[in-house]
Amino acid sequence: MANVNVYLDKQEYGKDRVRLLKVHKDTKVHRVDDLTIRVLLSGPSFTTSYTEASNKAVVATDSMKNTCYILAKYSKVVDTLELFAAELGNHFLNTYAWVEGAHVSIIRHRWARMIIDGKPHNHSFWRDGEETRQTDLFIKRGQNGTRRSVEIKSAIAGLLVLKSTGSAFENFVRDEYTTLPEAKDRIFSTCVDSQWEFNIPAITSTEQVLPTLSQVPFNEIYDSVREVTCKTFAEDESASVQATLYKMAAQSVQNWKWLNRVSYALPNRHFFPVDLSYFRGTKNLNEHADVYQPVADPSGLITATVARGVAPASRL
Repeated sequence: MANVNVYLDKQEYGKDRVRLLKVHKDTKVHRVDDLTIRVLLSGPSFTTSYTEASNKAVVATDSMKNTCYILAKYSKVVDTLELFAAELGNHFLNTYAWVEGAHVSIIRHRWARMIIDGKPHNHSFWRDGEETRQTDLFIKRGQNGTRRSVEIKSAIAGLLVLKSTGSAFENFVRDEYTTLPEAKDRIFSTCVDSQWEFNIPAITSTEQVLPTLSQVPFNEIYDSVREVTCKTFAEDESASVQATLYKMAAQSVQNWKWLNRVSYALPNRHFFPVDLSYFRGTKNLNEHADVYQPVADPSGLITATVARGVAPASRL
């Protein structure tokens, strides 16, 4: 084999799938945060653990797991994923001087409060579907050691929606490969994945990480993006998934100065009318359709990102 020069281009390592449930008992009405956490650390000091089999700089991933539990015990911001991720990331940079960057991802799983005898129960919950709230944060040490550079993306994942009317798909390209009929009225269903990128204020010191990020109304923005998604989906007389997606993303960028870009991925979940004409001429197509067959695969996939500002000339 030829002697070819190689080098370690980049690296991250850490603990994945740290499961954590925080119960907030500060009032009689309890709240729960059910989290899955990933922590990854990076920096030149870790290079030798790969290239020279030296563990002198390696923080054990089990220690990272324990850190998640300890910080969750005393943290006041667990219910704001972005702030808790920042608290975790900043902790690793402050504790280990050789760590240059910390990459923290958190998934929040949904629990809804039970309604018992018509009233919300104080401490009982049920799993409200597989939709999750997510955040992905990268915090990096500045040149002088105290400044912090922070990038944050947050998301909704797995929001399954369906409406039985108010959607069409017409006037698309027809050629020798086309068998799909045009639809003036069809079922519209998708599983929403949406991500938004934050415009983060400059952070001048390690002590200012949480105070600076606390200026951003992360929880309100999440609630707003979710509400815009559902309201637009429900009310838009959709000409296509593309057209509805654009309205969703554009509205959220316009609503919040803190958002630079909003992205969506909308897979088309198909429901096709079943032809029942073989059974006594039963009509179940076109305007007569009310019995459908769900078809999982293959599916269309529509994605787009809407950004703040004026489009570059190359995009016009």
